[in-house]
Amino acid sequence: MHHDDFNFEPVRGLPEDLPKDEEILWQGSPNALRLAKDAWALNWVIGYFVFLTIWRVGVSSADVPFTTALLHGVPFVLAGIVVALLIYMIAKVQARSTIYTLTNKRVCMRIGAALTMTLNLPYVCIGNAQAAVRSNGMGTINLELIGDTRLSYLMTWPHVRPWHMRRTQPALRAIPEVAKVAAIFAEAAETRVSQPQVTRTETLDLGTDGIAAE
Repeated sequence: MHHDDFNFEPVRGLPEDLPKDEEILWQGSPNALRLAKDAWALNWVIGYFVFLTIWRVGVSSADVPFTTALLHGVPFVLAGIVVALLIYMIAKVQARSTIYTLTNKRVCMRIGAALTMTLNLPYVCIGNAQAAVRSNGMGTINLELIGDTRLSYLMTWPHVRPWHMRRTQPALRAIPEVAKVAAIFAEAAETRVSQPQVTRTETLDLGTDGIAAE
């Protein structure tokens, strides 16, 4: 039987029902393998163990036959496989628990595997967005916040732009068809920001002589 850890959500990926004037334009999650490579440096980890294996075989081959030296590199290969699998499993859990949502008013990010949290980022709080597109169509959209909005780098990692710690930039990471998503974001943000913001204030009704009318 399939178990949904987030079946308490009234709307998938959102902590509450949407207002009547708000609609979902796009929802998606990170690609687990791409997230492992981008956030957890999977390729570098694999390369490190490959280097260790070659180094160990090279050192051993100076004292023992090459076939025996190859066996000396097996523990490093096995260790590399275990570490790579652990990294991929962590990334897969993170990707499974993450839902990115674009509505006509905001960007919502449900993130966190152990401690789940939802970030609501209205378009009026986003000053700029940058899309990094890879050759396979996957990529990341970095969001530059304006105003007094501040986010914790550690609390939101890996859903942030790497190394931007002083002014954390939330990011929709490792998503497929990122160019298409960026276009949806740009259109929605432009439409929302161009709308006049109407606020209600209390007014005082004055008589013709400038005295408040009773």
